[in-house]
Amino acid sequence: MNLEFHKYQAAGNDFVIIDNRNGQFKATPGNIKRICDRRFGVGADGLILIENDGTAEYSVVYYNPDGSQSLCGNGCRAAVRFAQSLKLAAGDTAFEAFDGTHRAQILEDTIKLEMADVQFGREVADGIFLDTGSPHYVLFVDDVEQTDVMGIGRKWRYSEEFEDGANVNFVEIIDDSNIKVRTYERGVENETLSCGTGVTAAALACSSKKMNSPIAIEARGGNLRVGFSVGVDKFEDVWLEGPAEHVFSGKITL
Repeated sequence: MNLEFHKYQAAGNDFVIIDNRNGQFKATPGNIKRICDRRFGVGADGLILIENDGTAEYSVVYYNPDGSQSLCGNGCRAAVRFAQSLKLAAGDTAFEAFDGTHRAQILEDTIKLEMADVQFGREVADGIFLDTGSPHYVLFVDDVEQTDVMGIGRKWRYSEEFEDGANVNFVEIIDDSNIKVRTYERGVENETLSCGTGVTAAALACSSKKMNSPIAIEARGGNLRVGFSVGVDKFEDVWLEGPAEHVFSGKITL
């Protein structure tokens, strides 16, 4: 099978995106692993399928390299940019994702994604756990560049504190409105250059440090921005904004 694909990156988080509105591609664990493999495939942090949806304009189906599914904030933003190229989206758009319907705004240099409301986090040891569509554990550190992201991340990723495991985010506060973030992602089982749901969790966790919305985030792959409102028992009106662009297109034989 010759499969046409499109490679996109969103703040360094890279994805293979396939227009699967005809339903011809079957997302088996083997196919997903092959495509995402950086030596024997295209190479990516995840695989995204654009499919038809009965209620929204289209559906964004996301797979981690290990075949598991979750919401991917940066992946959704990349998918919206791709949907724009297919003439499925322009200006304001709506699509179905892992955790429900999302709205997005297409701007010239960035994509703004509306996230679902997020329940206030719970304290676990020295960090905060939140679910932003994917489970995230947030740890505050003095120097994120000197942090053992792989070692500490792997430890907490498999902690019994989290029923289904968790992504692990390391946050250094720069000032009242700026932070640096590094993320160990489950499913990828490695550090990624950025993580949309991760920086969202990091920004929301910063409210416990008396930081106010919006919060600018410096990730290794680029800069992002998270805005939110604090409700009675949850964060509301949560928006993730950052770059998303096409890298290249090609074909792979499966």
